[in-house]
Amino acid sequence: MKKRIFIGMCVTLLLTSCAQEYNQVYKTTDYGYKYEFAKECFAKGKYGFAVPLLQDLVTIEKGTDNAQECLYMLAMAEYGLKDYQAASETFKKYYQTYPRGQYAEMASFYIGQSLFESTPEPRLDQTPTVAAIAAFQDYLDIFPDGKMKGTAQQRLFDLQDKLIRKEYLNAKLYYNLGSYFGNCTNGGNNYEACIITAQNALNDYPYSNLREDFAILVMKSKFELAQMSVESKKLQRYQDAEDECYGFINEYPDSKQRKTAEEYIKKCKEFTKG
Repeated sequence: MKKRIFIGMCVTLLLTSCAQEYNQVYKTTDYGYKYEFAKECFAKGKYGFAVPLLQDLVTIEKGTDNAQECLYMLAMAEYGLKDYQAASETFKKYYQTYPRGQYAEMASFYIGQSLFESTPEPRLDQTPTVAAIAAFQDYLDIFPDGKMKGTAQQRLFDLQDKLIRKEYLNAKLYYNLGSYFGNCTNGGNNYEACIITAQNALNDYPYSNLREDFAILVMKSKFELAQMSVESKKLQRYQDAEDECYGFINEYPDSKQRKTAEEYIKKCKEFTKG
């Protein structure tokens, strides 16, 4: 028990000593010492200590040989603290200030990487995802043979997958809502919205691994739309649904939804053959 108390006292004294030293460094006008202390904090992963010092040094060291390193370390320390919004802005500031600087390539990459880390789940607004895609594309355009090329390309694939997933969730929501907000006798309809959303996604992302899922939504929506149509539109819409089912079977002959497509075709023929 006494040993634990002794160890606790030592830790408390050590932390107190470190805090006192940090406060002295933060207030000092010996900027060379402050710079070296900030570098040491950064190297040891003590980003919470490093950031305030580096924020101070970025202004103090402006125009000196240490200015680039201070700004880049500040961005990396913010990234280490998972303050990704601040990090992306600081990396951007570094690249705009030193486009040919020592850390220009990595700063360009980490603009995108910081945004990538802060992108939301697919159900939420994907504005940050679009921004991250633009940042990685900028990196690849400026540094086509950069050392982070492979990672940047993979990030682009991952981000595009997130956008595709967002479009799929939107299309599926429209399908699930069905005629909840009115029906097709009065123009606009959720099934129509589902078809448009899914078809646009298929055009924008023709190689998506969700291609079949989008096609299923289109097929089902066209059939539901035909069933709910007024008499004057039934024949045209059943023909459209039937064509969609045949097209689905041709493209996905082994699909688990093939049986559904075949059942739809039988029901469509009751109207298209009549």
